[in-house]
Amino acid sequence: MPSALDLRSAPPVGGPRPAPPRRRTRVLALPEARWALSALVLFVLALPVHVLGGPAWLWGPLFAATYATGGWEPGWEGLKALKDKTLDVDLLMVVAALGAAAIGQVLDGALLIVIFATSGALEAVATARTADSVRGLLDLAPTTATRLLADGTEESVDTGSLAVADTVLVRPGERVGADGRVLDGASDVDQATITGEPLPVAKQAGDEVFAGTVNGTGALRVRVERDPADSVIARIVRMVEEASETKAPTQLFIEKIEQRYSIGMVIATLAVFGVPLAFGDTLQPALLRAMTFMIVASPCAVVLSTMPPLLSAIANAGRHGVLAKSAVVMERLGQIDTVALDKTGTLTEGTPRVTDITPLPGGVLDESALLRLAASAEHASEHPLARAVVRAARERGLALAGATDFTSAPGAGVTATVGGRTVHVGSPAHLASAGGGDDLDRVVRSLEDKGRTAVLVLRDDVPVGVLGIADRLRTDAKATVAALTELTGRPPTLLTGDNERAARHIAAEVGITDVRAGLLPQDKVAAVRGWEAEGRRVLVVGDGVNDAPALAAAHTGIAMGKAGSDLALETADAVVVRDELATIPAVVALSRTARRLVVQNLTIAGVFITALVAWDLIGTLPLPLGVAGHEGSTVIVGLNGLRLLREAAWPRLSKGTG
Repeated sequence: MPSALDLRSAPPVGGPRPAPPRRRTRVLALPEARWALSALVLFVLALPVHVLGGPAWLWGPLFAATYATGGWEPGWEGLKALKDKTLDVDLLMVVAALGAAAIGQVLDGALLIVIFATSGALEAVATARTADSVRGLLDLAPTTATRLLADGTEESVDTGSLAVADTVLVRPGERVGADGRVLDGASDVDQATITGEPLPVAKQAGDEVFAGTVNGTGALRVRVERDPADSVIARIVRMVEEASETKAPTQLFIEKIEQRYSIGMVIATLAVFGVPLAFGDTLQPALLRAMTFMIVASPCAVVLSTMPPLLSAIANAGRHGVLAKSAVVMERLGQIDTVALDKTGTLTEGTPRVTDITPLPGGVLDESALLRLAASAEHASEHPLARAVVRAARERGLALAGATDFTSAPGAGVTATVGGRTVHVGSPAHLASAGGGDDLDRVVRSLEDKGRTAVLVLRDDVPVGVLGIADRLRTDAKATVAALTELTGRPPTLLTGDNERAARHIAAEVGITDVRAGLLPQDKVAAVRGWEAEGRRVLVVGDGVNDAPALAAAHTGIAMGKAGSDLALETADAVVVRDELATIPAVVALSRTARRLVVQNLTIAGVFITALVAWDLIGTLPLPLGVAGHEGSTVIVGLNGLRLLREAAWPRLSKGTG
């Protein structure tokens, strides 16, 4: 029973044309990053001079420059926001920093400035990189196409001018210019960018093709069936943009809290200053009390309640090969309760490998001789299956024989003369006329039932053996699925563009029962949004361009870094740099620990702030004691969060999950 994976051909010499290089915004090209870096450098220069009791004329200008470089932009934006009757927390932090400096706490104020300038720079970098990745996706589709006219002539046109019902010619090695259906021709098309299939898929008359996919060795005449603006690639771009814009409802909540806190703090500070004056107090005591209030009520401890645990978790995860792109990402990872996994390149390695070598009964070849014969014939081919056969022979240390008269037939396989014998290597469906009897049928069925691609080897038109090729399962896949099941309380779901049989075979091996195969990018997004509508917080793990919309739409997305596409890596919230699947449940568990520490720290900070503010309002809080209490709470929450830097804080998969 042939499948898409059974049909084979070699792509053109040199492989398909690469996509144009993706444009990337340099970090220091962003003004927010330059100002934040300047503030940090100035702060680092001033800090030792101040701590060691150096002259004020030396550290004073450095701290002043820190305030100016790090605080002018949020301060200016905050002032402009006031025109719209909006008071944001950035402006409040600048005012608090200046208030701290006004009563001699210059170091406190400078630290606040540096923290908020750095946070703004990171947000700007993330936004720019997302925009770059979306623009880069558009480069996958060619800018021109060859349109066939009614009189049989050809013309080169911009792909944007193509219309439904136009006919285009796609030559070997070219990218398909529009979504359409094959009218004539046969070829293998690499559509991994759309479906995630690890191997080229045979296309013939009546089959659908997608813009941006790469044609193999055959020429295709394609009838355009979708407007270029509505192609799968274009829809992926729109979905990524839309999901990125609506991805963080938490941010809306934070903005509301910022508004209320900012307004409340300004009103309270003015009241602390103005009420005593109204009752006859003198200016200096009232100002001192108000400045003390501003210091003890400032949210330094609250800020550090969140950042040290999350940044420590980010650093620990980074040491173990997981890059979380922000503290927000690290926090969100711990909230997930549903996991969706891609197959190719995620649960599997993404590279076809020879898994079975089966000499046919009664033949004269053993496993090594069969593999050597097939690899010798395949050596001149650049097809992924051919490379897998040659790689397997080399790994066994087999010396390949010379081959002549090499030919490749799209969708069928290769033919070559090896040692004076004619050797055919290809699809059993296309070589079935050679016979082979029940033994051959049994071997082929057995391989296909296990999700393998069967490759028949003929010598002088006589079947001598069958090779099984498959995308190999990651060694840690089963343990990872078990650990994620334990963390979330439900087994992960497999979302893949691959065929149903291969998907279910892989799922059965790792313990997944919910399998959704043959999906296009919009189908994956629909599944994610369906879960989100039920109130679930979904983690999507993938590696290809076809996974990018789902990664963006999900509560949290993780990309596998080794084989991941640029868009998937940029769209995802976190990247598994070392390609170790087992790090995913580990980083989820680490995030949950970090979130528990955040709650602890917020409780500690809240108790200190409440007690100090109450003391200042009810009694007379000495300024040195207020500063000591404020700084003490900051140190406590900071040290508590830094516990996650320890190696012991990184979770390990339990032995029972393997």
